[in-house]
Amino acid sequence: MKNNSLMRLLKRALPYWKIILLCMLCVLLVNMAELYKPLIMERVIDDFLIGSKPERGLYSITGMGIIYLLLIAVSSGLTVFQVNAINHVGQSIVTDLRRTVFSHIQRMPLSVLDKYSSGRLITRATNDVEALSELFTDVIIDLFRDVFLLAGIIIIMLSLDIQLALIGFTVIPFIALITNIIKKKMKANFIAIKSLTGRINGFFAENIAGMKLVQIFNMQKDKENEFQVLNNKYYAASLTRLKLNSILRPSIEIFNTLAIALLVWYGMGRIINRSLDLGVLYAFTNYIKQFFAPINDLAEKYNTIQSAVVSADRVYELLDQKDSLEDYDSGIQVGRLEGSIEFKNVWFAYNEGEWVLKDVSFRIEKGQTAAFVGATGSGKTTIINLISRFYQVQKGEILIDGININDINLRDLRRNISVVLQDVFLYSGSIRDNITLNTPMSEEEVQRALELSCADTFIQELPNKLDEPVSERGSTFSAGQRQLLAFARTIAHDPSIFVLDEATANIDTKTEKLIQKSIENVSTGRTTLIVAHRLSTIRHADVIFIIRKGRIVEKGNHETLMELGGYYSRLNAV
Repeated sequence: MKNNSLMRLLKRALPYWKIILLCMLCVLLVNMAELYKPLIMERVIDDFLIGSKPERGLYSITGMGIIYLLLIAVSSGLTVFQVNAINHVGQSIVTDLRRTVFSHIQRMPLSVLDKYSSGRLITRATNDVEALSELFTDVIIDLFRDVFLLAGIIIIMLSLDIQLALIGFTVIPFIALITNIIKKKMKANFIAIKSLTGRINGFFAENIAGMKLVQIFNMQKDKENEFQVLNNKYYAASLTRLKLNSILRPSIEIFNTLAIALLVWYGMGRIINRSLDLGVLYAFTNYIKQFFAPINDLAEKYNTIQSAVVSADRVYELLDQKDSLEDYDSGIQVGRLEGSIEFKNVWFAYNEGEWVLKDVSFRIEKGQTAAFVGATGSGKTTIINLISRFYQVQKGEILIDGININDINLRDLRRNISVVLQDVFLYSGSIRDNITLNTPMSEEEVQRALELSCADTFIQELPNKLDEPVSERGSTFSAGQRQLLAFARTIAHDPSIFVLDEATANIDTKTEKLIQKSIENVSTGRTTLIVAHRLSTIRHADVIFIIRKGRIVEKGNHETLMELGGYYSRLNAV
């Protein structure tokens, strides 16, 4: 555990200190009422039921009853106010923390995100943050209440009768011993449960996203068996938690009952000897019950505290990765780029020593269309990722308009680059939302984008046109329709550099013709980079780069490369 995780979490409550202080005041008043009620009963028993003191005004059985009722009414009202107020604070803190975690994940570079599974990130943004919610809503004020109540009970018991108090306290060391043994096992159990929760969330996310593949290859039974292994591990860990809980509370109850039995046994002897009043013994039995009630409560809250400690460590482990976050504020403000691109002796590896690009150098002039051809794993897509600064090169430099991309403001850089991938990602919402991406645009700009991308034809056939709902990942649209929508999105945002990464790999011939026309419209006046297996897509490119094992081995236009008679010409001959 990082020692400061919990303290850092509690600091998030500082903006709400006035409300928390008011809640604590309410708790103090409620506790004072709880502490005073047994004293009222002690007076009633010793002064009026057994004794013969005269009744005067409130100092009477009726008066004491009225005071007792008022204490209950006032403490109930204060409790309702305090519970609502502290829940408001807790939910506000958790809402802000969840926003912080989501914002942090959005700023994590791909090089870091590649190391996390989606299940781990989802668990930290949801389950772990929700566990922290219970810390603020159930624990902080309750902890203050229980500690204050314990202190008050100890003081009153010692003031009433020291001998009875010491007898009542004899069981405390045994409770402390049991609690200490169980708490160590609980923390290890909570860590295991959190880890399994992340793995289960990741398993669900992965299998739902790949359900088509699961059903095509009839993998349902295999996946059920894989899930059952995880499910059984979670089941076993949950049973361990329940067993630990089942031991702790009954153990405290046993010692609670034992303490009361010792008090009654010892107290009755003193009552017979007339060295102790019956009302005092009655008050002591009530205080012993009240004494162990907060101990029971603290034992139950210990689960919440342990869960919160583990969750706090996991959340701050993620939030502490600040050095690697993408910085959208620093760098040269470039506005609109012209689009010339140059690689100078670039070396890059995703894993240290495993070079994907080796001493790559080339230059693409603004407005040119450049294509990259090579076998799978040769480094084509890596070049695209580096231009958008998703990863940092280990050697060499990449220049756009003569400026090192590491010096360009990241928001400006990516605003000038639009990428259309083979697997187009569409958000849930409407077609309009997926084109504008919530950027203010006029109706004319949207319509122009649709026309230039050749997407207007199929959209006009939809019942709701631009307001047609888009399901998760656009599953109700064909691959070609999703590609056309991606082109419309690109045109609408008017980039300086247009990147086409295997976008024509999974479409039919008719749709490919539409996309070819769309590519011509999008690339006009823009620097265009194309990664494609279909050589028909790149035949008219200004320059074609042939990449093999991370190096550029050929370059030139279609005619030049065909005359060269190398790798490119052999591909065309196939």
